[in-house]
Amino acid sequence: MGTSKGKGVRVAVISGVCAAMLGGAGYGMYNIASALNSTATGGVKAVETGPPSREEVEQTTAKFFAAWEKGRPEEAADLTNFPEEAESLLTAYGSDAHITGVRITPGKPDGETVPFRVRATVSYGEESRPLAYASRLTVVRGVNSHRPLVDWDPALVHPKLAKGDSLTVEESATPQVDAVDRDGQVLTAEKYPSLGPVLDELRKRYGAKSGGRAGVELVVRHDGSGAADTTLMTLVKGKPGKLRTTLSASAQAAAEAAVTDYTNSSVAAVKPSTGEILAFANHRDDGFNAAFLGELAPGSTMKIISAATLIDSGLTTANGPAPCPPSAVSQSQTFTNLKDLAPNENATLSESFARSCNTAFVKFADSVQPDSLATEAAQRFGIGRDDWKVGVPSFDGRVPAPDGPDKAAGLIGQGQVQMSPLNMASVTATAKTGTFRQPVIVPLSLDGRQAATARGLAPGTSQQLREMMNRTARSGTAAGVMAGLSGNVGAKTGSAEVDGQSRSNSWFTGYRDDIAAAAMTEDGGHGIDAAGPIVARVLRSAG
Repeated sequence: MGTSKGKGVRVAVISGVCAAMLGGAGYGMYNIASALNSTATGGVKAVETGPPSREEVEQTTAKFFAAWEKGRPEEAADLTNFPEEAESLLTAYGSDAHITGVRITPGKPDGETVPFRVRATVSYGEESRPLAYASRLTVVRGVNSHRPLVDWDPALVHPKLAKGDSLTVEESATPQVDAVDRDGQVLTAEKYPSLGPVLDELRKRYGAKSGGRAGVELVVRHDGSGAADTTLMTLVKGKPGKLRTTLSASAQAAAEAAVTDYTNSSVAAVKPSTGEILAFANHRDDGFNAAFLGELAPGSTMKIISAATLIDSGLTTANGPAPCPPSAVSQSQTFTNLKDLAPNENATLSESFARSCNTAFVKFADSVQPDSLATEAAQRFGIGRDDWKVGVPSFDGRVPAPDGPDKAAGLIGQGQVQMSPLNMASVTATAKTGTFRQPVIVPLSLDGRQAATARGLAPGTSQQLREMMNRTARSGTAAGVMAGLSGNVGAKTGSAEVDGQSRSNSWFTGYRDDIAAAAMTEDGGHGIDAAGPIVARVLRSAG
């Protein structure tokens, strides 16, 4: 927690001792009062310690709300533990955002936390609109001042605000856009919540190209991150432009519904024949688009690229040897399998792939060159080159070329390997078709973007990957999840252990005819526990 540097009181004449106290950092009004209230015997009044009492919480919030309502940002900020940041944002609340008539209704305190509702008016010229929202604050004790203080967080001013953000009313830099799916159906964040940040980004990038006219809005500017503005309210309507996306409304609806059953889940789906993004969804409290921007170890779903590496390096084939012992050692590090997996010293690569045997892949670590996995990922699958032009920000995967224990870990999707669900959906699409097609969410022709390219897979390698993924879907670790899905199917399960989590992250990727999807659930367990059902539900949407 920070410390409030309160304005204190000005004393015309004080002793040299008191002056020295005032000169020290962290001393404020409380310390002066303590010195002046010393007992006759020279004792000093004891300072308060520990969490604020209920009375202190109620008094502090009442004073803070009163100052906020009266438009006194300096006075309200002095009741927080970061007064400079608080004063800047609370000042902008009235001046830049033109919010007046603030009325705050506190709810019942929960310990040191107080929920509250805000009602106010936003005005611009002759236009006025009511503003209402709920928020909460927490009262803490200042580290040095020992005063009860509002624990400063921009989100208490408005829940859409984060550190580095600002609030303002402005004439829009770009018009609103009506984003439509591949069949012309309008897509909204109200109906498809995961689309919110991406629709904002699409407006930022393509609003001026969509044929609309800008209006006047109350927005959150994400100055620190550079992300697109978040619109809170439209005061003067413009004319929305029309922006066609590659999304499918039916697939998007399936993706949104699928992730709701699993906290901290993300999914992305693409069309393998074109690279068009059909759907994506996130179920997260922080609003982060992890489907496109997540950077997490993909676990055994990485074995798609690893198997291709072994085949292209001439180390084995789908029907060639890939023994699955109980454990395997690489660079003095021991790797094991899931506890229920029976060893098989006579296993083929196809069997070890379908059963997700870690040790089979680790045993090849000493034979694989340090850069082989990274080269395969970049040149064949288009992963890890940081050159995708999706149409909105994306993480393009990371597959380093380490030597030592991380080489073995990389083969099973651990160590330094990082992926997003969109990356793994693309990897699956490349495995199915043999051709890398960079994912896109708006046509390349809209702004003349140059898509990333890669060599893709040799026909024989692609054929073997399809056979192994089909075996995994029909009789391997993914069979239970993929049961009932007709057509040409393939899949790969995965789980990635993360320090500090009770369970691994759940990963699953698969395809059905011309749709490929991948999902990740943090702390979700095995691939079939959480991510698998999400992917299966999205693949069914193509039926």
